[in-house]
Amino acid sequence: MTKNDTALFAAIDLPAAFGLLTRLPMRIDTDAAMARGAASAWAYPVVGAFLGAGAALVAGCAGWIGLGPGITAGIVLAFGIIVTGAMHEDGLADSADGLWGGWERVRRLEIMKDSRIGVYGVCAIGLSLLLRWAALAAILQTEIFWAALIAIGALSRATMVVLMTTLAHARQTGLSRSVGRPGAKTAWTAVGFAVAVVILSGFPGALLVAGLATLVCGVIARNKIGGQTGDILGATQQVSEVVLLISVAATVA
Repeated sequence: MTKNDTALFAAIDLPAAFGLLTRLPMRIDTDAAMARGAASAWAYPVVGAFLGAGAALVAGCAGWIGLGPGITAGIVLAFGIIVTGAMHEDGLADSADGLWGGWERVRRLEIMKDSRIGVYGVCAIGLSLLLRWAALAAILQTEIFWAALIAIGALSRATMVVLMTTLAHARQTGLSRSVGRPGAKTAWTAVGFAVAVVILSGFPGALLVAGLATLVCGVIARNKIGGQTGDILGATQQVSEVVLLISVAATVA
């Protein structure tokens, strides 16, 4: 691959990744993005790092005007939900409802596709927000919150690429199916970027935490529905983010 090819792919993949994972207005060459498909997944951690930096900037501004860590943590969560359109939270809720609300694979997939939310989904979102808020409030009282939020943003998005590559599609339709399945090179690029960000940020232990979270989510998805869907990927991002925030909060407490 030439330097020109690399620059061209970056010009296509980055807007495509931002357009998929956020609600930011992006000018996207739709035909080129569709042709690239899942090959653009290497850029997901880049989007995550950007979102983490944005969250840290919001937190810094809130702290500068004198808001306490609890209120600031709530504002940071609101920022992430607004910018991403709550797509990962939606995946968490649908996955919780489907994986634990049905007794067989077909029924679980039907529940996950249903736009209505059930008790498992409500509990999953509630616990996710509560745990993230508490962990963020602890992290924001330290000077390392910038590095932590950027690293967690990148690493939690890399976990999605890992499952996209290692697990088959659980259904023949849906967002994940339309995007496609990345190759090993794409996955390694995504993981490599996230690992570099994490190490430079000073949180090498987060790699083990994220790896375990990804493994658990992957095993559950494979056993219950035979693979991954867009909802499973969103849920994996959320679970990874929760455990990463808790692990960082525990180290700085």
